[in-house]
Amino acid sequence: MSTNLSSTAYDPELIEGAHNAVFVCLKIQPSEKVTLITDHASEEIAASLIAELDNAHCTYNSFVLEDLAPRPLRDMPDVVLHDLATSNVSIFAVKAQPNELRTRMQMCEVVNRNKLRHAHMVNIEKKIMLEGMRADFRKVDELTKRVMAIARTARRIRATTPAGTDIAADLTQDYQWIPTSGIISRDKWGNLPGGETFTAPQEVNGTFVVDGVVGDYLCGKYGDLQQTPLTLEVRRNRLVSARCDNKELEREFWEYTHRDENSDRVGEFAIGTNLAVHEVVGNILQDEKIPGVHMAFGDPYGLHTGAQWTSTTHIDVVGRNFNIWADDRQIMKNGRFLV
Repeated sequence: MSTNLSSTAYDPELIEGAHNAVFVCLKIQPSEKVTLITDHASEEIAASLIAELDNAHCTYNSFVLEDLAPRPLRDMPDVVLHDLATSNVSIFAVKAQPNELRTRMQMCEVVNRNKLRHAHMVNIEKKIMLEGMRADFRKVDELTKRVMAIARTARRIRATTPAGTDIAADLTQDYQWIPTSGIISRDKWGNLPGGETFTAPQEVNGTFVVDGVVGDYLCGKYGDLQQTPLTLEVRRNRLVSARCDNKELEREFWEYTHRDENSDRVGEFAIGTNLAVHEVVGNILQDEKIPGVHMAFGDPYGLHTGAQWTSTTHIDVVGRNFNIWADDRQIMKNGRFLV
């Protein structure tokens, strides 16, 4: 039996965030077609998004993954991929499960090929709809563009934290800085809530103390790492060690970052810019948007950044309370922007 999201009850408090997604971030028009993909864990949020799609008077199809195939998925269902290929806009509001990254890459390949305005809401939850999704994304967009203008001319960005992070990224003009501020265009799909700018670094060296969260399904398993931080050592853009009092996390993270020849390579260096996000909540979707630096090991989103290598994995790491310098100019102090 298929799930009817139009009749699913939802908390009215979700509407502000859903309205932001449909009308501000995606700017959906009545003449457009939308594909919405969700799962049982995210049905209430999906129902609020459906209500706003109805208010936009657009055409849409919605899919609940468990109605189509057992989870975790081995492949994104063909019916979803075919529908995406005929849409202008897509929304992916799903709780991540182990080993499903490949299916998301299959989806994003269709999104990129057809230049959909795509909202990626992996691990979306109610708290995020009531916090990060209530940001003034026009202001976030303005800040993101200011930060990106500084970063794209810098040769090096250095970041430190009280927990012990001291990391430096050497940059190259051959790789592009990409804004994902929450205002989504056909040029680059974006996470919602938005609020970051990122590039593929030329080379990263130093120590990154993950006292925030790690990404993908490990985030849901381990949550906020403030009490058991994961300390990463990076040399010449490769992860060379990972230490944590939680030995299970240490082992799982190391295995995740060694699945292929580039899984241990820093593929993303990013600066979060969502001014509505102040505290780590234990969810990578929102926590990576906290003003500060985050990185990811694995795929560098080369279609957008220009990096010429690939990986089958991509996992983010987030810290707290950053100081950031672009060359000799300090642009953040104790987690607050100076620009």
